[in-house]
Amino acid sequence: MTLTQTSIGDASVLVRGVSPVLEVPFTWRGEIDVPGFRRVVRHVLGTGVTSVMFPGFASEFHKLSDAERRELTSVLLAETRERPDVAAIIAIQDHATLLAASRAREVVAAGADLINLLPPHFLRPSRQAVLAHVRAVAEAVAPIPVVLQYAPSETGTSLNAKSIVAIARDLPNLKLVKVESSPPGRLIEELGNERPPMLAVEGYAGVQLPDAIRRGAVGTQPGCSFVEIYLEIWRLFAGNEEAAGEALYRRLLPYISYWMLDTELIIATEKLISVRRGLIDSPYCRAPAHVLDTQEIQMVDRFIEEFASLLPSIAF
Repeated sequence: MTLTQTSIGDASVLVRGVSPVLEVPFTWRGEIDVPGFRRVVRHVLGTGVTSVMFPGFASEFHKLSDAERRELTSVLLAETRERPDVAAIIAIQDHATLLAASRAREVVAAGADLINLLPPHFLRPSRQAVLAHVRAVAEAVAPIPVVLQYAPSETGTSLNAKSIVAIARDLPNLKLVKVESSPPGRLIEELGNERPPMLAVEGYAGVQLPDAIRRGAVGTQPGCSFVEIYLEIWRLFAGNEEAAGEALYRRLLPYISYWMLDTELIIATEKLISVRRGLIDSPYCRAPAHVLDTQEIQMVDRFIEEFASLLPSIAF
């Protein structure tokens, strides 16, 4: 058990500010690049973040075998297990409640500091069934903190603030909600206005980040290839330099608003950015995937040039 697991509050407090979702590099043959993933972990932790999440949509979790997930999770936890200053959030996406609870207990035993729970969505289970799933998995790992991921665009799941807070009243380890609705701000504010208030982090590549911050978001969970930009935006807002934060966000927005038109598009884009920066060796995405065309590749190169002062080359 890690130091951050010794009380419910400790690990969840580390999920503040920028909490990146880690990408998974593959070789050109489509195999997981384990040394490359270790570089990703070390680089992202080296930027000063206090938590990271794996595996998420940005990690192509839906294209990993169970054995690959376990191997990569082991690599991550080897880097975080003995560090009280960072938290590893391990995601659980299994559709069956039994399997989700089992996997959640497994990763907690291996050293996960928090669980990120994506509710079941195949064949459109009822809201009652979804909430029962959330309750069962949270109970299975108590008192380890749980982050509930709400991604209606990707999953079609429909939840509201009152139903989420109702579970949290019974399960004090349900600590945070990752809100990825479009826009996320209203739900973030509604969660904060409930009694007791429910804390939220924003996802969806930060497309609505300033609004989410103003409405009470305590963090953001973007991808990891240009985490430094998100860190600077967050630093400016946190330091009461809202105008400067807005200006930097407005420069970023044309890029992320295009890339987030499709999840596979931003996955492919972030990998190419990481290759251009020297973090990983291959931008390979397992099929089915989005193949960047000439204009999209040029867009990546313009992005790297425009933000060069915040995105130094990475050497290992």
